[in-house]
Amino acid sequence: MMMQSNEFAPEVGGSCGARLKQAREAAGLSIEDVAAKLKMPARAIQSLEQDDFARIGAPVFVRGQLRSYARLLGVDLEEQLVASPIASTAPSELISHTHTPRYRRVFEQTTRRAVYIVMTAAIAVPIWIATRHPAGNSAVQSLDMAALPAGDAAQLARPAAEPPQRTPVIASIGPSLPPAAAPAPGAKSLTFKFSGDSWVQIVGNDGRKLEEGILGAGQERSYAPGEVANVRLGNTAAVEVLNAGQAVDLTPFSRANVARFTLSSDGSLAPVSD
Repeated sequence: MMMQSNEFAPEVGGSCGARLKQAREAAGLSIEDVAAKLKMPARAIQSLEQDDFARIGAPVFVRGQLRSYARLLGVDLEEQLVASPIASTAPSELISHTHTPRYRRVFEQTTRRAVYIVMTAAIAVPIWIATRHPAGNSAVQSLDMAALPAGDAAQLARPAAEPPQRTPVIASIGPSLPPAAAPAPGAKSLTFKFSGDSWVQIVGNDGRKLEEGILGAGQERSYAPGEVANVRLGNTAAVEVLNAGQAVDLTPFSRANVARFTLSSDGSLAPVSD
């Protein structure tokens, strides 16, 4: 027969485990029946009845399992649980074994900062020296100048003069042709006229959006040659497009009443490929 621990025994009457065992047997239940009802291992039930609480674990688990067992059998154990050392067992003190002394932390931080400063200086100082003092160009030039005659050296020392302006000679055969007419200042090659609301997006050759939003009836936009790269127009029925003064048929560039086209360097229009 296993000896029961006196540590958890009450002052009067049977121990908690003995009372639970007696109530279980009186109810005609086996240890396995109780284990199934409480969803606990059978060995835990045996430990509770034998007051072998050390096998179960922390006191908080022992008290909870004793109360569950007591409620199942209708046994009141609260007075014994209050008087039992189970209720007053203090948790074990946690002791840190990885504590780092303050002086060591300060030393490590200072060392890391010093290493960072040294590495930064090793990278930055050579770059600064190289940018402030180019690789000996002045010394090489001075040696070359010393080896030249005085007249040549003086000529080389003078800044390079601008090339002389020469009048071009044009060979003409037959009657001279008049010069090609230059485009008039401010001439526009691409014009948009709106007779109704239309959503517009016009992108320049530099990728900048020259126009984006809804333009209404009576409004007009014009752009210089080579200024526009990409155009998108909504409600094409309300837009008239003129390219170099000629009306543009938007049908080849339209889909679902939205026209999309690009402009090449020579001003010709091309549909946007999806």
